Amino acid sequence: MKSVKGKVAAITGAGSGIGRATAELLARNGCNLALSDVNEQGLAETAGKCRAHGVQVRTARVDVAKREAVHAWADEVARDFGAVHIIINNAGVALGATIEDTRYEDFEWLMNINFWGVVHGTKAFLPHLKAAGEGHIVNISSVFGLIGVPTQAAYNAAKFAVKGFTESLRQEMVVEGLPIGVTCVHPGGIKTNIARSARMVNRKGWVDEKSAADFEKFLATTPERAAANIYSAILGNRPRKLIGADAVLIDLMQRAMPSLYQRILVAGALRRRRKMMMPAPTP
Repeated sequence: MKSVKGKVAAITGAGSGIGRATAELLARNGCNLALSDVNEQGLAETAGKCRAHGVQVRTARVDVAKREAVHAWADEVARDFGAVHIIINNAGVALGATIEDTRYEDFEWLMNINFWGVVHGTKAFLPHLKAAGEGHIVNISSVFGLIGVPTQAAYNAAKFAVKGFTESLRQEMVVEGLPIGVTCVHPGGIKTNIARSARMVNRKGWVDEKSAADFEKFLATTPERAAANIYSAILGNRPRKLIGADAVLIDLMQRAMPSLYQRILVAGALRRRRKMMMPAPTP
């Protein structure tokens, strides 16, 4: 796909962050948009920004965890626009907890959105991309789809799964000779509200809301920069896209020292744990 002008792109999680920034960038380049999110206020704000560029924009409240809802939305988009060329499976949530303290309900909540949401979006839109004669699928993984991190087991599991699913999908498209590109995106620290809105479980005393606040200090890449990387990956038919210098560094670290990096992360987690468990100074 050499141009998005006049094409139709569907984006999940478009109410804020990377989803919003990507929608705006596509709109500036003449792409019509079908946007979804569970955050209707944020979705309306994104749609307003995109319509200012003179493209067609339609919105829908869609919970990507619900298979029937995603398939119904995909059919509706194809019917309303006449074709769909791009699907960006971006919706995601976060959870901070040790494996022992992670409730099954929280694990299922995250997997249903971060992994099954990607599967639902891919399977629902793939027939429409094939019918359009060309297309591109973008699935958002994470640097946490490259390395395991303490208190992020559920998130790691989902993002590793997205990576494997997407790489398999791309190979299948090539084997079948279909003109559909597939990109797996691994953002590093992006300045979005995902950390701020993460579910935190604190029963062990070393995972709490402050952990998310501290994590935000390391979010160096803007959603707009991430959107530019996603846009270039679509036009360049890139199989994988690392976003941010931290993502490049983490990828190199994992490939160069797949065992040693874990020791480095454990040392950091131990320091964090000791700091959180220290008694407050007496006045």
